Amino acid sequence: MQRRQFLGSLAAASLFPRSAVAQTAPKRLIAATHRQQILPAPYPDTEMWGFEGTFPGPMLRARQGDRLKASVENALPQPTAVHWHGLRLDNAMDGVPGLTQAPIAVGQSFDYDFALPDAGTYWYHSHAKSMEQVERGLYGPLIIDETDAPDVDQDITLVVDDIRIEQDGTVASFDNFHDLSHAGRIGNLWLANGQIDPAYPLKRGDRVRIRLISAANARVFTLGMPGFAGWIVALDGMPLKDPQPMPEEIVLAPAQRVDLIVDVTSDEDEAFLITYERDGGYAIAHFPLSGATTSARSGKVVLPPNPDFPIDLANARTATLLVEGGAMGGMRAARVDGEELDARTLAGRGLFWALNGIAGRPKNPLLDLSLGESARIGMANNTAFPHAMHLHGMHFAEVLPDGSLGPLRDTLLLDPQETREIAFQAHNPGDWLFHCHMLAHHQGGMGTWIRVSA
Repeated sequence: MQRRQFLGSLAAASLFPRSAVAQTAPKRLIAATHRQQILPAPYPDTEMWGFEGTFPGPMLRARQGDRLKASVENALPQPTAVHWHGLRLDNAMDGVPGLTQAPIAVGQSFDYDFALPDAGTYWYHSHAKSMEQVERGLYGPLIIDETDAPDVDQDITLVVDDIRIEQDGTVASFDNFHDLSHAGRIGNLWLANGQIDPAYPLKRGDRVRIRLISAANARVFTLGMPGFAGWIVALDGMPLKDPQPMPEEIVLAPAQRVDLIVDVTSDEDEAFLITYERDGGYAIAHFPLSGATTSARSGKVVLPPNPDFPIDLANARTATLLVEGGAMGGMRAARVDGEELDARTLAGRGLFWALNGIAGRPKNPLLDLSLGESARIGMANNTAFPHAMHLHGMHFAEVLPDGSLGPLRDTLLLDPQETREIAFQAHNPGDWLFHCHMLAHHQGGMGTWIRVSA
């Protein structure tokens, strides 16, 4: 379903043109089932779960300093909740059932209302049974515009995803223990903004802001953009102080975002967003090119900074996080609610992963920090698979081998047998989830939390 005979068959205009989305969040978001053509004709359409009857959900767009207000109504067959991924927001609005709110029951609603102090590229998605609900389509982009936005010809958001779908149009079942114990739920069809190879017309010489968001359940995308040249200007919503030249390959783990400001340099009729797979590169979106722009620009762009919370490495509290489990190594035992269970019992409960010997969210936090305190967490991945470690409520920086700090992020890819360290200032009070964003891994036990006390 994902080879070249399908590429180009569903070329369409942008789902997210700026003129159609330059408004604040709607007063309500209804989460419900709907049908949408995902596969090319004559394959059947697919029952999806989405917000406002679309997949992905509608782009929510606001300006830095605004408030987002949305009442989420649950018309799904199971409880849900909405997490506003990457936002430094009030803890009660973070959307994590059992930690920050009760799940939104079927037929009920929940009112989200919070300030938007940071500009950048973010997204929203279900955080209830998220391996299933995100896969079925419960997500959408969230763009917070700078008060002084960069001068570009177009601003294009591309939410990349892979979905596992059958030839009869149904989303494949979720009762596969292989997904829980291996790399996660990997799809068999690549999508950009819910479509196969959508088209975004540009002019040669255009300067374009391209916002890449990964909504994949587990796939680590390696992306390329031949025909463009420019800079990475932000990671996970946070502007880079020194934008970096766009590399030939951009690694995008689940939940990560990359903002690019690029110029169209190709002399061909088309340029492409390519996903590099084991057997070659394939177009995931394309850009028909025409004419030449009359507004050519030069020089790199530096985005205005977001509020800064300096990290005090010298006096930071420390913790370690040992990642264990999965196939091809596994774990002999782990604790669940204080009880030591063997691997067979854990597997019977669908638990295959542990953090510091605990499977599932523990009773006590990994760290209990005072407001304003800095923290360092050393992470060791003692498994055969990569993990996308995501911290809610605050951004962190990687502590590099020379002791300096890397750029701010909210999700870090931790490769097999790799050791890395992150640091952050605990500037946002509340109980914050820290988990693997390979959603099957989180469901299979890979989650902890951090408390910040005011």
